[in-house]
Amino acid sequence: QVQLVESGGGLVQPGGSLRLSCAASGFFRLDHYVIGWFRQAPGKEREGVSFIKSRNNNTYYTDSVKGRFSISRGNAKNTVYLQMNSLKPEDTAVYYCVADYEAVVGDPLIYPYDYWGQGTQVTVSS
Repeated sequence: QVQLVESGGGLVQPGGSLRLSCAASGFFRLDHYVIGWFRQAPGKEREGVSFIKSRNNNTYYTDSVKGRFSISRGNAKNTVYLQMNSLKPEDTAVYYCVADYEAVVGDPLIYPYDYWGQGTQVTVSS
């Protein structure tokens, strides 16, 4: 059973930085999967933010975060990080770590992933 546990959310001023972490368990060492982040702001639909493929470390970003956010995998390979710089009030949302096997994922930014973490709140406000 795949499990995802996020950490690292919080309150930050506009222009500041935060790093989110997601620890994944349940994938076997030779599994190929896609892992990353969705977010949901109050009154808005969920939005795919950034993803990375375990097989080749290819990364994907929604247009609104390109150049500001960076996704990476940890040395242990079962942890993924989202470094968020130059944060804006519109980045305020609950951020969810999501994952699924690469064989079933089409467009990583819009695929309806099967595995979700519990979510972590990111608030950008002065």
